[in-house]
Amino acid sequence: MTQVKVVLPDAMETSLIMLYGLAMDARANPSILGDSIAAHACDRVDYDFTRLRSPLVSPKDMSVKVAARAAFFDAWTNDFLAAHDEATVLHLGAGLDSRVWRIAPGPGVRWYDIDLPGVVDARRDLFPDHANYQLIAASVTEPGWLDRIPSRPPVLVIAQGLTMYLPPDDGRAFFRRITEHFDHGTVILDTHSRLGVRMVNGMLKRQFGAALLRWAIDDPRELERACPRLRCTDVVSATSPAVVDGLPAGAAPRGSRFFARLATLIPPMRDLSAHVRYEFGTGPAVTS
Repeated sequence: MTQVKVVLPDAMETSLIMLYGLAMDARANPSILGDSIAAHACDRVDYDFTRLRSPLVSPKDMSVKVAARAAFFDAWTNDFLAAHDEATVLHLGAGLDSRVWRIAPGPGVRWYDIDLPGVVDARRDLFPDHANYQLIAASVTEPGWLDRIPSRPPVLVIAQGLTMYLPPDDGRAFFRRITEHFDHGTVILDTHSRLGVRMVNGMLKRQFGAALLRWAIDDPRELERACPRLRCTDVVSATSPAVVDGLPAGAAPRGSRFFARLATLIPPMRDLSAHVRYEFGTGPAVTS
């Protein structure tokens, strides 16, 4: 098996956490996602994955967190595509997530994975081709790349694990550009509260030597105020029992369901991170 040397600086290195977590989940029994594409890609990476281990989180817990979050966003993606045979998908800050292969979108879907050039180079080396699929090497906040995307609606914008890394003003301006470029669509993303950003930055400093998160969102409706076309339709705490209860029996660590229910009673824990869905424009709302 040909090895691929992957060297990603700063925030880009965290994309290896996603790949590693998905690969570990694929090898677990039971597996949450069974992502064999991610497992094969991870096997080919020439990288010391022990760098990604945290003394505060076990490898099992880490893989479950990664796979559970991915599964939740996969479900929202499938909701959208079930309602739209023809659509555009923008997977922003795609990192080394193999979502397009897990979803296997139909022939009427144009799928774009957008990330920084170093990540896109790694994706080209690690993943196979896919029909109606294109990589774009750019920072998502650069205005030019969006002009290359046909504006024919509807669009699904996936921003899992992205907003917290963006400068707040740049992030708000970017989402305004999205809602101006397309007539209607759906935006799905996750957020961290100010407390969540502080906690994660503390862990990132220990692992990578730098605090990488910049944008804390305590109220998901902040984006409605910044982007008047957005309408917030769903907010689900990342620690919600709904996230854990959707996992296969035995996949989550013991006590995780108890912790999820406990977190709902403690607002600072409940609100550390949220999965949020927005609609914009004149199209029909997408529901689970």
